[in-house]
Amino acid sequence: MSLPRPTDGELAILKVLWDRGPSTVKDVHGVLAAGKDTAYTTVLRMCQVMHEKGLVTRDEAERQHVYAPALTEEEAQHGLLGDLLEKAFRGSAATLVLRALDRTQPEELDAVQALLDSLKKERS
Repeated sequence: MSLPRPTDGELAILKVLWDRGPSTVKDVHGVLAAGKDTAYTTVLRMCQVMHEKGLVTRDEAERQHVYAPALTEEEAQHGLLGDLLEKAFRGSAATLVLRALDRTQPEELDAVQALLDSLKKERS
C-alpha cells in the first residue's frame, strides 16, 4: 500500500518526529512554534489528519497521545523525489542530478564523486 505524499506542513511535522522520535502534539508544537507562529490546535488537527491518512501512528495508551512516523525519512524522500522527477524533469534522473550538481558545494563534490565511483563499480 502506497502512502499519500505529505504536504509541506505534514512534512514539517514528520521532520520533528524523525528527529525526536515518537512525540506528543505538545512536543511537536514546541519545536514548530520556535521557528514561527504556529497554533497548538493547528498542529493537533494536522496530526489527527496525518493519522487518518496513515502518515503517522498514534499510541493512545496515555492521556496525551504519542505520534510516530509511519514511514522513514528515506521512504518519504524516495516518494517525493519520484514526484519531482516526473513533474519537473520529465522523468530524466540525469537532468535532475545535473541541476542538483549546479548547487553542490565544493566540499560536497568529493562525496558525490565517491558515490558515483561506487555506483559504477556495482553496476559494471
